[in-house]
Amino acid sequence: MTSPLLLDCTLRDGGFVNDWNFGFGNIKSIISRLDYAGVDIIEIGFIDESREYDENRSIFPDSDSVLPIFKGYHKYRALIIGMIDYGTCSVDRISNKADSCLDGIRVIFKKNNQDEALEFLSTIKAKGYRIFVNPVSITEYSKEEAIILAEKINLIEPYAVSIVDTYGLMHSKELIDYYNIFDENLSGKITIGYHAHNNFQMAYANSIALINRRSNRQISVDGSLYGMGKGAGNACTELLAMYMNEYCERNFDLNQIQEAVDIDILKEYRKKAWGYNFEHYIAALNDCHPLYVQYLLDKRMLSVKSVNEILMRLDDAERLSYDCELIERVFREYQDKYCDDTPTLDILRSVFSEKKLLLLGPGKTLLDNSSRIDSFIAENDPIIVSINLLHESFPIDYVFMGNAIRFSQFFHQLYRENANVKIICTSNITEPGRKIDYTVSFSELLSDEPIIRDNPLTMFLHLLRKIGTSEVWLAGFDGYTQDNFQNYYDDYVRLLFSQENLVLINEAIKKELSVLSQFMQISSLTPTRYLE
Repeated sequence: MTSPLLLDCTLRDGGFVNDWNFGFGNIKSIISRLDYAGVDIIEIGFIDESREYDENRSIFPDSDSVLPIFKGYHKYRALIIGMIDYGTCSVDRISNKADSCLDGIRVIFKKNNQDEALEFLSTIKAKGYRIFVNPVSITEYSKEEAIILAEKINLIEPYAVSIVDTYGLMHSKELIDYYNIFDENLSGKITIGYHAHNNFQMAYANSIALINRRSNRQISVDGSLYGMGKGAGNACTELLAMYMNEYCERNFDLNQIQEAVDIDILKEYRKKAWGYNFEHYIAALNDCHPLYVQYLLDKRMLSVKSVNEILMRLDDAERLSYDCELIERVFREYQDKYCDDTPTLDILRSVFSEKKLLLLGPGKTLLDNSSRIDSFIAENDPIIVSINLLHESFPIDYVFMGNAIRFSQFFHQLYRENANVKIICTSNITEPGRKIDYTVSFSELLSDEPIIRDNPLTMFLHLLRKIGTSEVWLAGFDGYTQDNFQNYYDDYVRLLFSQENLVLINEAIKKELSVLSQFMQISSLTPTRYLE
């Protein structure tokens, strides 16, 4: 039974965090400390011919550019390897092993170019290097496809093959299933490795599950110092070393590894943090590229349930390759929900025809003109509708919500004890186990102007147009200024998210209200940039 090997990929995978700019001294320090700690394999960075040489970065235009790092350095025991993302480096950029300080080359490749990548690896091997095969996104391979890949790999006899969980999708069962496929179909001389990502907080646990499956097959697991890596990060080298010392009869010098974390890595973490986060959890949950999740959450109008539902609409083949146009199209299709709201419109038409209508927005002019608003309410006894928020200072009758994020923010107020306000929501908002009084079709209320497509004021005015309202008063719809936090009264500021193109939004809303004014009289009790 063999002891597992530990591979550290800090200088390569961690480089996604800081553009590989660790600093020349830090690069040498990290390598030295890992080497003297007894780490078996040290991956020192990418070889990418599109990058110019920079001694402070662990990304190199060719294999010769690695030489300055090892000038005057006496290697202790570790294998020193570099990585190539297939297609980013031609084979003539790699010197013969006899002229290189690298012991091996890892090559990552996508499923659709596996044959070309394996041929490339074979050429690298002919130069004298140990070769490491890293098929990315292993979860894209079915069992049958993984067996075929293993048979192809046997033909080039690499030093190692890694199970690469690019998006951190696997739990231990899936990992062991893939391990068994490779174990049964690869030559017994080939090391099987595992490269984890921490989207599900499973990188360390999965690594241990593989380590504990010890046999005559050599096993290797990847880690990085403090888990440094893009997004959710990786398994932590220091934790893997600790576990192997205690349970696998290894003798890593944890002091050296800890010094590397303390001196060389924590300063990078303070500049830009990495590790488990919500976006990467959602991405892994939906087996999709993290940028899809980021794109949808950046909309600032979707509940997480809606984000999940949109991602579920992506075909399996589309999920792991990011396509901005695709996700925008699927998002719009999801948002353009139609519901037959005819009965609801009939009810609202009847109710809103009985009294005058006053719509309240979040602008600061509500405070400056509170006396005027109070007088209007006292004299006219209007139906008061709060738009996309819930005012506490006025006797609100209805609240209109066209944004799932806002709905969640005001949920506790909407459903507090003795709350008598009636809730009108657009059909893109999911009922949260509590009653929504009236649901109206989201797609029927949208503006043709993209920048204000789902602006809550214009949406509600379109609703009033549909039910034949002839007159409406506004208060607190001030219009935007460049200082976002000056646009709203104090209690609303904490709920803000940044907005761009504020001047264009003002003009678009002004134009929209001008068109709607042909169908109803729109007046404002407070100063506004939206009306002449």
